[in-house]
Amino acid sequence: MSRHHEEPEWEAVGHLTDFEEDRPERCEVGEVAVMVVRTSEGKVHALFDTCSHAEVPLSEGEIVDGEIECWLHGSTFNLTTGKPSCLPAVDPVPVYPTKIEGDVIYVATNVEL
Repeated sequence: MSRHHEEPEWEAVGHLTDFEEDRPERCEVGEVAVMVVRTSEGKVHALFDTCSHAEVPLSEGEIVDGEIECWLHGSTFNLTTGKPSCLPAVDPVPVYPTKIEGDVIYVATNVEL
């Protein structure tokens, strides 16, 4: 994963209440499709919304034990690191920084964690 050395360019993707717990949502951040999820633990994660194995939307998958499971072949990706934890995926997906101000969720796609 490449690391950009730019300051984050934050873009609002919605309010906390717009995101049901543990239900991934697809958001467009600039020209980047991002999967955003608010977990039952109260954390917000943002990952590139495409499985690195089969190029289908991860936002159509399910959250299981801190990972997103791709619906097509069952690959799972860590919500914090983007690393796959089971085959068939072997490549990570980009993870983007998030922040919450008030009740608004922001994502920056010009930097990766």
